[in-house]
Amino acid sequence: MALQELPYSRSKAVAYAHRWAYFRNPDYCVCRGAGGDSTNFASQCVYAGSDVMNYSSAYGWFYISPSDRSASWAGATGLYHFLVSNDGAGPYGYSTDRQGVLAGDLVQLAFEGRDFVHTLFIVMIRGKPTLDHILLAAHTGDADCRPLSSYSFTAVRFVHIEAVRRLMPV
Repeated sequence: MALQELPYSRSKAVAYAHRWAYFRNPDYCVCRGAGGDSTNFASQCVYAGSDVMNYSSAYGWFYISPSDRSASWAGATGLYHFLVSNDGAGPYGYSTDRQGVLAGDLVQLAFEGRDFVHTLFIVMIRGKPTLDHILLAAHTGDADCRPLSSYSFTAVRFVHIEAVRRLMPV
């Protein structure tokens, strides 16, 4: 098997985010509990723009059912590590600052006494990428086109999604 590089469709990912920001896609579970549904929703958005999952049991990123999904699908830290270190199938990217993001990328927030636990999906950047101009869609506090500046957080990190790789037969 060989890896084929494909573009990440930011427009499909953003359209998905707008469609499901205030609703729940019945094809996916709703994550409740400590982390909430934010990273699950962000993964759905990224998948809408990539159309490729990575089914590696140890280091993958996939959703088959509520009881058969990777930790990185719904966990903020796992999703971050998958995206910035993925050299196999699926979407991949890198950590950047706010100057390096586009619509279709991710923001993760940390709160007082907690690590990064909240993942938000960038749907638009109005002009310069200031905290007021980066607009987000999210679950666990449902939102669409909410400015990053309206969140209270102790730390922020940004993930730019570069492209997607798909396994192809040789």
